[in-house]
Amino acid sequence: MQDLKNSLDSNTQDLKGVLGSNVDILSAEEAAMANTLLELGQQHLLEDWPQAGELDDRKHALLQQALHCDAQYPGGLAAYVSKARRLLRDSAEGVNPFEGYTPEGANPFEGYTPEVDAAPLAEGVNPFEGYPPEMADGEALEFGTPEFEAMEKAGLGVAGQTGFVLVAGGLGERLGFNGIKLSLPVETATGRTYLELYAQYILELQRRARAAPGADQGLLLPLIIMTSEGLLLPLIITTSEDTDAATKELLQTRNHFGMDPSQVKIVMQGKVPALGDSDASLVTQSGDRFALETKPHGHGDVHHLLHRSGIAEDLKSRGFKYLVFFQDTNALVLNSILPTLGVSATKGYAMNSICVPRKAQEAAGAVVAQEAAGAIVALTHTDGSSLIINVEYNQLDPLLRATVSPEGDVNDPETGFSPYPGNTNNIVFELGSYVKTLQGKDEGVVVEFVNPKYKDASRTAFKKPTRLECMMQDFPKLMAQELDQSDFTIGFTSLEKWLSFSPAKNSLEAGAAGAPSGVPPNTASSAEAEFYAQNVRRVAATAGAAFGAPRHIEFEGVPLDLGPLLVLSPSFAITTNDIRRKFGKDVKVSTTSALVLEGPGITVESLDLDGPGITVESLDLDGEAHRTGSSITVESLDLDGALVIKACEDARVTVHGLTVRNEGWHPAPLPAEGVPEVDRVRGFVLDKRAATVIEGVLEADRVCGFVLDKKAATVTEVLPEVDTGCRCVLGKSAAFAIKATEVVPEVDRVRGFVLDKKAATVIEGVPEADKVRGFVLDKTAATVIEVDRVRRFALSKKAATVIEISEPGDWVVGPDGSISRSQ
Repeated sequence: MQDLKNSLDSNTQDLKGVLGSNVDILSAEEAAMANTLLELGQQHLLEDWPQAGELDDRKHALLQQALHCDAQYPGGLAAYVSKARRLLRDSAEGVNPFEGYTPEGANPFEGYTPEVDAAPLAEGVNPFEGYPPEMADGEALEFGTPEFEAMEKAGLGVAGQTGFVLVAGGLGERLGFNGIKLSLPVETATGRTYLELYAQYILELQRRARAAPGADQGLLLPLIIMTSEGLLLPLIITTSEDTDAATKELLQTRNHFGMDPSQVKIVMQGKVPALGDSDASLVTQSGDRFALETKPHGHGDVHHLLHRSGIAEDLKSRGFKYLVFFQDTNALVLNSILPTLGVSATKGYAMNSICVPRKAQEAAGAVVAQEAAGAIVALTHTDGSSLIINVEYNQLDPLLRATVSPEGDVNDPETGFSPYPGNTNNIVFELGSYVKTLQGKDEGVVVEFVNPKYKDASRTAFKKPTRLECMMQDFPKLMAQELDQSDFTIGFTSLEKWLSFSPAKNSLEAGAAGAPSGVPPNTASSAEAEFYAQNVRRVAATAGAAFGAPRHIEFEGVPLDLGPLLVLSPSFAITTNDIRRKFGKDVKVSTTSALVLEGPGITVESLDLDGPGITVESLDLDGEAHRTGSSITVESLDLDGALVIKACEDARVTVHGLTVRNEGWHPAPLPAEGVPEVDRVRGFVLDKRAATVIEGVLEADRVCGFVLDKKAATVTEVLPEVDTGCRCVLGKSAAFAIKATEVVPEVDRVRGFVLDKKAATVIEGVPEADKVRGFVLDKTAATVIEVDRVRRFALSKKAATVIEISEPGDWVVGPDGSISRSQ
């Protein structure tokens, strides 16, 4: 400490000249930071301070904040300011960062006829001037082909050696949602949130890896640490100051969604100082001269965080081979993970970007490549080195116009798509080369850029402060610096957009504004509709099931194509082969039906579903059924409404000729006033008006005709058909009771009673305005209530039949709803 003080003696006069008596109140570390700021030309932060004894706590706070920023950034504030001045100077002067590079290969546009009018060249300097791109090296997979299934199988083979990184630093403000985006439900049929869905997917991969031959003896994964129950696949979540506390709270309150707390790691990205001018002057917050203004550094920080925390090195040392990076609100990415892992494993990619075909001019990042062997983009420099790069959409067209195509970014007349696929910012890394890159001199800090908004053509003054930024997809630039180019290859895996990419990122207003121009809404509601649609398309293509055509509807100006509400949980199916094994060909589901399948033991052999309903195996269904449990087989069922069958672990249930009639589930628009925030966020609600429940009970309760389910706190009883319209009766010979009430929402199970209004309106403990409406709001927490506002419509769950088996064994559900052990 004394040495540090002594090292400042030569600068004492300079400090005193600026700080005066304030020098004496500073600690040694604070004095060193004050001196650093002076050396960096940031004396404006220290000038005109009140004399010592006035606002001393605020003076300390400023220097402590500067010390924090200094510690968080590799090389400290000196490196940050130095980089900023160089990049700001280059920006003002229009320096081309790719000077000296020459592209290789033929013009990929040769012979193409433009299909769209080219937009004028963007204003400003083209950073890629003189560098025509080549087609990227990669694999384009089509669902339903042998190649797709082969890659899925290969990916499943290495899934047990894979970690997952969820990039989740943003709030839902762009969606019009006040919470963290991970708490937003993917769909309203089950209310499952994005984080819950991702956790369930990883847990299903984990379950299968544990069941793989030799896994229990550690033969499959000899170095990976396993608990007493077996392998744990890691989930690393990157948060920000805005999302960290809420993310941790969500995990805690939901018991980590079934994951072991030790397998979930959270790393929080910090912020960097804002820059006020071309000289990289640090700025303070408006109204507080003793607080630096800071801004997010960008999601590229994730790489440095994984290095600084030691997580990446730890995973590699424990035998993991791959890391999958994915974004927070694109549920369809789960369909692409296994095939992309398969491509990485078979082609040996160090980095594999998940892409989608994109139309020319479409606002998604375009992955293009310029390199020699197997890279995404390769520009060859005069010194023989190559630059591999992802080109953003606003740079791609000027790049093409300035090099190989005067028409700019145009579609291939044969495919109808741009030759350059869209980058979804979901990436698979091979851990060996990834960790080696992180251990280089830049410590995982990817190449940064600056994007100031200039006041005028002089390009000197800013409209507002800027900062250095970095993007996770620019990691290839860092790899090129740290690794021998002969040691790694980079590629992409392109999958159909309907299968792999439908993010929830825009507000309803933004989605509606782009609708007349055909711009995809990318709202919570459109993401939900496309989530159902991809399940329908996968099952129809794989198993030959017949589904009703979608209806074209609109909520809050956002157009949706909404067909059957089909939800396949990860425990039910994650591969094409799963779907083929579990669905029979005699499955018919109407447009207005809903089918939710949860559990590994469900098989749908024959299903006729006409209305908001669901079931399994041999079924004439006109309604909605919700299936959870272990092994349930429906050989014959006539359902008009909603059916829920619940079976405990190891229970095997067969349904024979059960007939159920109730009203079903429907999406419903919101009224103009009196709507809870949850519904305003989602934009629609799912109205559950009635439910038929079949669930396992104790033998002693069978005699009474009702049971108090102590686990779910729900009274199950038999009500007359006249009250419900449900033709379910108690099977007197079975150890079960049937509840045929108007609705069986989860909130009522928690409350311990059901308010039966005999008019198909369910009260679920929601505001009085909703009771008057007769809508059933999503069931559990305020988080759910906040979420519906994003969609601006509600899913009307008018009826449901629930069959829940809570004792292991083989069970049969008869035509009258009676349940008995199979003979």
